[in-house]
Amino acid sequence: MAQHNELGKKGEQLAVDFLLKKGYEIIERNYRFQKAEVDIIAKIKDTLAIVEVKTRSSIDFGNPQDFVKPKQIQRLVKAVDEYLTTNGLEVEVRFDIIAVVKENNKFKIEHLVDAFYHF
Repeated sequence: MAQHNELGKKGEQLAVDFLLKKGYEIIERNYRFQKAEVDIIAKIKDTLAIVEVKTRSSIDFGNPQDFVKPKQIQRLVKAVDEYLTTNGLEVEVRFDIIAVVKENNKFKIEHLVDAFYHF
């Protein structure tokens, strides 16, 4: 597996562990619909948190959250709409980003709640 794929998997696992410690219930991981992949679907109280995980080995080229592009957001929204419809869910939905940056041998995690809005 390529090194960046391993870093991405590590970042996703760190994000899941982080969410679990904060009281979230992990509902799905790597949910796919058409060209979209939702990294984590988690539940906290009555809200479904759609979590995009961005992991980087440094911030030399910008913060991880800066790499979530409008086209990706459109795909995520479409995938989540499908997920809600398929599962017959009527819940509050928000889109979060968890940015994971490797600093030396440690990982810094930043959770951006309600990071972007869908239209």
